[in-house]
Amino acid sequence: MMTMDVSKTEAAKPGPGQSPQECAGCLKPITERFLLKALDLFWHEDCLKCGCCDCRLGEVGSTLYTKANLILCKRDYLRLFGNTGYCAACSKVIPAFEMVMRARSNVYHLECFACQQCNHRFCVGDRFYLCENKILCEYDYEERLVFANMAYNPPPLSHLKRQIPPVSLPGHLMNGHRPQLPPSNGDLNNNMSGSGQPPPGSMAGQAFQGPGHLKNGPLSLGATS
Repeated sequence: MMTMDVSKTEAAKPGPGQSPQECAGCLKPITERFLLKALDLFWHEDCLKCGCCDCRLGEVGSTLYTKANLILCKRDYLRLFGNTGYCAACSKVIPAFEMVMRARSNVYHLECFACQQCNHRFCVGDRFYLCENKILCEYDYEERLVFANMAYNPPPLSHLKRQIPPVSLPGHLMNGHRPQLPPSNGDLNNNMSGSGQPPPGSMAGQAFQGPGHLKNGPLSLGATS
């Protein structure tokens, strides 16, 4: 294999009695303003092409590859003679001509290069971490560090107690018994029947006064003599 640089230069004007430079591809004179120089030869821009995909090598890069009497672009050279690898995320084959992402010694498909915890796709400028041979975003990496630190250095029990807010129980559950409730109307009736005497200020035992009496005087809630 041989790698050669491709350079684009302005064709020199032939002097008196000189012929234009000849293209190594078509063997015709180069009359255009610009020409390509590769393999120590001169080429028309349209004549220096990849022997497989026919792309113009002056447009796809500044390097060409030659092997087995073929002039190739980088993609086709790697496809024909390059070594394949395996994606560290999906474990599938990566063709030699594909663009890849690298993290240390790991190689990834472009679509597989994402956080292996939350599947976040990285953008230019994003930080990522290689932890236990897994790609992690910054958030998941820091979260893993926090849990790892808690596993190796658990906080004391008193610290945990301070972190847990106290829980207040309802009054009827305190000390395991219900508080004493105020007496109801039924209790008052029972007390009245038990003692035999109405409480002071009550209207028990008074005769009902008809409507005519209500018109003649105000209704009194006091005890009568």
